[in-house]
This record gives sequence, C-alpha cells and structure tokens, in this order.
Amino acid sequence: MYRRVLLKLSGESLGGPSGKGISEDMLAAYAREIATAVRAGLQVSIVIGGGNIFRGLSGAGKGFDRVNGDKMGMLATVINSLGLAMAIRSAGVEAEVFTATPMMPVARYYMRDDAVAFMEKGGVSLIAGGTGNPFFTTDSGAALRALEIGADALLKGTRVDGVYTADPEKNPAAVKYDELTFDKALEDHLKVMDQTAFALCREGNMPVIVFDMNAEGNLTRLIKGEKVGTLVHV
Repeated sequence: MYRRVLLKLSGESLGGPSGKGISEDMLAAYAREIATAVRAGLQVSIVIGGGNIFRGLSGAGKGFDRVNGDKMGMLATVINSLGLAMAIRSAGVEAEVFTATPMMPVARYYMRDDAVAFMEKGGVSLIAGGTGNPFFTTDSGAALRALEIGADALLKGTRVDGVYTADPEKNPAAVKYDELTFDKALEDHLKVMDQTAFALCREGNMPVIVFDMNAEGNLTRLIKGEKVGTLVHV
C-alpha cells in the first residue's frame, strides 16, 4: 500500500511508562518493528520529538528564553535519533542520522537527496533537529520532511490507537474515528497535530495516519493495507 513513509514518534514514547529518559526496551521494540517493515520493502524516514529529555515550550514557562529552550529541544531530538539509529542497526538494518543544522561528526547534515538515496538503498533515515528553527514543533518538522522526501503518508505513532472525539484516557465515552478529513478535524478541534503541521499536510495533500506504535505488529499491518488507526485526509 505504501512505498515510502515518514514515521513520527514522540520523545515521551522512548521513555517507556514514565515518558522520561530513554528506555532500552522501547528502543529495541521500536527498532524491531521498523526493521521488519524495511525488510518488507518499505522506505522509512523517522522524526522523533525530544520531550522525554527537554521541551522548549514548557521550559519557557519556567524562565528559559524560548529561542534557547527550543535549541535545547532540538538537541534532545538528536540524542533520541542517535539512540534509535543504534537500535535499528542492532536489529540488522542500516540507519543514519541527519540533522537540520550542521553537526558533524555527530551526524550528517540533512540534504533531501542524501536522505532519500539512503532510504532507496534499504537504510532508515532519521531526520533530527526539527526544522532547525525555534518556534516550530517536531510535528511541523515531520510534516515538512514528509513533503520534501515525497512520502506516501505521514504515520504518527502514539500510545493511542487513533483519533477520538475526546481524550480516551480521560473520557471513556470517547468514540474513535476510522477516518476523517482535515476540515472535519479542524471543525471539531481535534488535536491530531499542531496547526502549522496540520496546514502543511492539508495543503500538500499529505495523508496522516494516527496509530498505536506500541502494539506489536501494527506498523507492518498498516503498510500491508490493513485498517489500523485513523486516516486523516483531504
């Protein structure tokens, strides 16, 4: 069903139940899922958040300068990407970290053609550092990179199995959407992703699939065309 995707993961997901730090078990579990999908023929790029280490916006509310706080958050995404890249290599698939700002020898500077060429050779391109600019979230970075690399879809891996009418962890009466349009999501104020990322995906006709990345085998089922999560489309 899909040839190339961008997988968006939250930093908190790497922290395990606490959402803090980096869990080796979560790295290994995600790496197995990703490696299986790549072996099935999928080209994968990944954008990871940094909230398990530092979140610039929350830091700004505690006296941090927003610009420098966002820079710290961007560096946190590089740390997470390096960790997941190592885990993917341990699972038997090549992985390379690209960064939005020059960071040699820690990682390669992101250039679209290099990241795409690496995926076409069977490797996983992890694109870190957000957009390289403050005031943009990693959701926005993921939407931008998905459009740049010509992804067939942006897959947003979460701990919830889709988009609901309300937060299912707080409201047990919340109803899950199997699919919905970007306009419907906006109309109902559904928090699929931040508004900048949402606008980029809608204008670029980039479908977004929100799914539970923690359910074993979900990623492979999704790329084979099974109904997994919620599809958001134009």
